[in-house]
Amino acid sequence: MTCSLAHSRSSMKLPTLAALALALCFNDTAAAADAVKLTRFYEKIETKWPIAVAIAPDGSGREFLALQRGQILILPKDTSSAEAKVFLDLASHNMEAVNGKFEEGLNGFAFHPKFKDNGLFYLCYTQQKPKRLIITEMKAEGDKADEKTERVLLEIPLINWNHHGGNIVFGPDGFLYIGVGDTSKRNDEKRMSQLTAVMVGKVLRIDVDSREYHGAYGIPASNPFADGVDALPQIYAYGIRNPWGMSFDAKGHLWLADVGQDLWEEINWITAGGNYGWSFREGARQFPLRTDAPPAEAKLIDPIFEYNHGDGLSITGGIVYTGKGHADLVGQYVYGDFVIGKIWSLRANDEGKVESNTLLYTSPQTAGDNPKKKPSVLVKPTAFCANAEGEILVLDWNGAIYRMDK
Repeated sequence: MTCSLAHSRSSMKLPTLAALALALCFNDTAAAADAVKLTRFYEKIETKWPIAVAIAPDGSGREFLALQRGQILILPKDTSSAEAKVFLDLASHNMEAVNGKFEEGLNGFAFHPKFKDNGLFYLCYTQQKPKRLIITEMKAEGDKADEKTERVLLEIPLINWNHHGGNIVFGPDGFLYIGVGDTSKRNDEKRMSQLTAVMVGKVLRIDVDSREYHGAYGIPASNPFADGVDALPQIYAYGIRNPWGMSFDAKGHLWLADVGQDLWEEINWITAGGNYGWSFREGARQFPLRTDAPPAEAKLIDPIFEYNHGDGLSITGGIVYTGKGHADLVGQYVYGDFVIGKIWSLRANDEGKVESNTLLYTSPQTAGDNPKKKPSVLVKPTAFCANAEGEILVLDWNGAIYRMDK
């Protein structure tokens, strides 16, 4: 995010307009009353830098919590318990550079759709020397991952510690989708998001059940560049800046939140072969720091929704709600802002036209100890995940797990 995890919140000086937006965000005192409350669970368990909760698709109801430093815990049924089983610990893998701990590490975790039969799950994490993003497969044995079974499927070169994304999710087609950022500190300096000869700035799609490509995975025949002519066959969509929050809904729509740079945060519906505009555009508007025009034949797809930096500064993507605790939110996309600690619900019709966007929650803030220091935000959402009952868990960068209640 521009202001500060995989949301590349860049530490570089913001342009004047973005600085003004920052001030507006933190000085908005006219916030409406919260429509939901956040109830903290697992307070006795250390849950630093959480990035995902996944439910094992084996009927056990086990909830697995992935932490950015490389641990995956099996959360206890008793939310007041102080004990959590360690399923996997990658802390010894040297995933982060000294200057990369904010975004590098474990960024993606997903179970194989047939986990009940094959015990397979997938990880996305960074490695150093050379700096790269790795997609690997591993097998579970009961409540433990068997590290000896790790198999590397894909390695993606990176040139910076930020903007690599790393979210992974299986689609209803059984293929693995991988969100990869533009690996640029700012401005897409190397112009790689639009370049189909590289895997960064893209959504990738691979077949983990095949071995026809490098003996590691397969290329789905319906991938838009499956023949590999003038574009890498793994690419499913492109023109992405820094995807953070990728999920499918029950109707098969792939929702992707793309973190903006100076002015706009966006939500996209990803389609095969789609070009989502970065860095010719930020959101639905021309990116002012890029002056060259897109190719005449380019068809840039607008986000279904965007918000400017007067409302928030770094989007965290969410999920479409399917639980029972909030009847009024069923079918709505629940997402938030990392920097400001806001949570919204977005209603869109089947054509992707937004019908409403409702502010549900604004995090409490504590003023800085001097006028130049940003306020401290209590809840900085890194992910929105469904628990075993379909209720929304809000994962907080500050090291907490909340359930969204009435």
